[in-house]
Amino acid sequence: MGKLLRAPALRADADALLFSAKTFAAAMLAYYIALRIGLSRPSWAIITAYLVSQTSAGASLSRGVYRLAGTLVGAAATVAIIPTFVGEPIVCSLVLAGWIGFCLFLSLLDRTPRAYAFVLSGYTASLIGFPGVAEPQAIFDTALLRVQEIGLGILCAVLIHRVVMPRPMTGQFVGKVATMLRDARRLAGDALSGASGVRQRSDRHRLALDLLALNGLATHLPYDPATAKPRRETLRRLHDRLARLLPLATEIEERLAAMNDPEALSDLLRDIGHWIDAAGSPDADATALLLIDRAHRARKAAYAEPGREGNLPTGNLAGHLAELVGLLHDCDRLGREITSGGAARDRGRFGDMAATGYVHHRDPVMAARVAAGAATGILAGCLLWIWSAWADGGLAVSVLGVTCALFGNVDAPAPNVRKYMLGSLYGVVLSLAYSFIILPRVTDFPTLVAVLAPAFLWGGSLQARPATAYMALGITLTIPILSGLGARYAGDFAEALNSSVALFVATGFGAASMSLLQTMPADTAIERLLRLSRRDVARRALGRGPAEAGWTSLMVDRTALILPRLAASKRSRADTLDEMVRQLRTGHAAAGLRRALGAAGGAIDDQARQVLGALSDALATGCDLNAAAAAELDQRIEALTLLAASEPSEGSLRLLDPLLDLRHALASAAASDPERAA
Repeated sequence: MGKLLRAPALRADADALLFSAKTFAAAMLAYYIALRIGLSRPSWAIITAYLVSQTSAGASLSRGVYRLAGTLVGAAATVAIIPTFVGEPIVCSLVLAGWIGFCLFLSLLDRTPRAYAFVLSGYTASLIGFPGVAEPQAIFDTALLRVQEIGLGILCAVLIHRVVMPRPMTGQFVGKVATMLRDARRLAGDALSGASGVRQRSDRHRLALDLLALNGLATHLPYDPATAKPRRETLRRLHDRLARLLPLATEIEERLAAMNDPEALSDLLRDIGHWIDAAGSPDADATALLLIDRAHRARKAAYAEPGREGNLPTGNLAGHLAELVGLLHDCDRLGREITSGGAARDRGRFGDMAATGYVHHRDPVMAARVAAGAATGILAGCLLWIWSAWADGGLAVSVLGVTCALFGNVDAPAPNVRKYMLGSLYGVVLSLAYSFIILPRVTDFPTLVAVLAPAFLWGGSLQARPATAYMALGITLTIPILSGLGARYAGDFAEALNSSVALFVATGFGAASMSLLQTMPADTAIERLLRLSRRDVARRALGRGPAEAGWTSLMVDRTALILPRLAASKRSRADTLDEMVRQLRTGHAAAGLRRALGAAGGAIDDQARQVLGALSDALATGCDLNAAAAAELDQRIEALTLLAASEPSEGSLRLLDPLLDLRHALASAAASDPERAA
């Protein structure tokens, strides 16, 4: 039996069933308490328990905190809006739609699990506000009751998931870190061994997505019940090292390919490869320090005679090898600190570097576009409701607002809405069966729990699986409302049928409006990310923009955003992601050259400023370099490199590495573009 449960598929099924059972227990506990204290809509406590429940105890608590905060803000906003504008239905609809759009805008800018609080602020206003238009004088009492019902659902969900067979997130997080460290060493080893470009790309892309996933998990760690948790500073430092490894591996791979047979560094390369393969050996730390010193000595020896043939690429490669070993050594040390839950004795080879951590790409223009589209769709639904005087229009517009709030934070929300509608269809069928066949025969609470268990346990098991989570949402949100799970049975077939119609009309209208007003084509989204990256490179050439670690992290996040979009794009996956790495490297080299200005002085500094100005001018519009601009820049960089090498001084030598890095980054663009290379 133990061997069977270790199989990934069976283990996932067992985890899903356990999660479903715990969530159902939390929902029934919340429902029972709501009935005993006399809340008017105890079904909301059930819904909240399912919305808050997550597969780990820490995530359930954090989601509950965010939901409660969003509910309080949304309820307060509704209480302020409805009485003020109820005499002007169109103005009231406009203000409510604007509030929901504004909350969606904030959630799109946040891009962390905390964004759920902003989503709930709009979600709550829609749920309370539109149905409350019919009774504006009772809006405060309605809002207060909803807060109580939702708070009860949160409390029960958090309690059950934290007490009954809790699943801490810290263990999962530590396991993810160990996997990422293995991936990082494989990436470094592949770069040194000259592995195929396909394998290298796969390693880089996996690491970029892992960094995004790790950041999402880290957000929930402060809420986890585990006693020993990784320190935030440690996590930031580890992220910075792993993010820097992505472009660094490419730099080393290209240098080795260009040099063909780097004889001067062959022994060092072999020993670094052996050290990477021997991860975790007792003398790994001491060996790492020796390798770093050897690489620094090789760089110093090569740059002592920069004019000698082969010395410039040798010195540049040696410097990158020293950084590679230092980064991996630091990652190992930080990984041990995370595993042990303690603090490291020293700050590592790069301990003096500021820890930035994950930096999210935020695009206010696109967030405003999506939010305006959502508000416009909701307002259109309100106008149709007002024009038609539909009795159930308040419920329909309320569901429309919820749909736009919950699903509006992705480029193409319609597919997720369709999954939700399929789940709602199952929920409606089950609700009608419960309302008019099963529930009339139920006379006590234990029997009620028993008859509800099959449907909710099924829905909960679907919720635990990402592929069916949206369908599960349709099931678990629909049954409590349409089945009339109140203090007493009050089955009304006409009301249930009208509510079902309102539900499907609203979600269908929401899918259509989001497709027209909120959907961003994959190619458009990718091109915008590329244009913004080029503009940021232009800014870095002028000494602006984020610091080095922040720039690297920002570009890693943009790469993680592009990866899932490529499945729906006509663009070449390899070329697109290679361009992102190239822009990252170009920005890194341009900033390094900018920092080295003033060291050499005279004509060298003047020419370096001219190179940076030409690079900034060429990329300032967001367009990629054309063939003429690339050729001119290459000539300028080559001339400046030769000038700096011909006048060896401490100041001029500081320019060599960023100049060589910049030239290689720009040369990779020509190699990836046949027309430019020609």
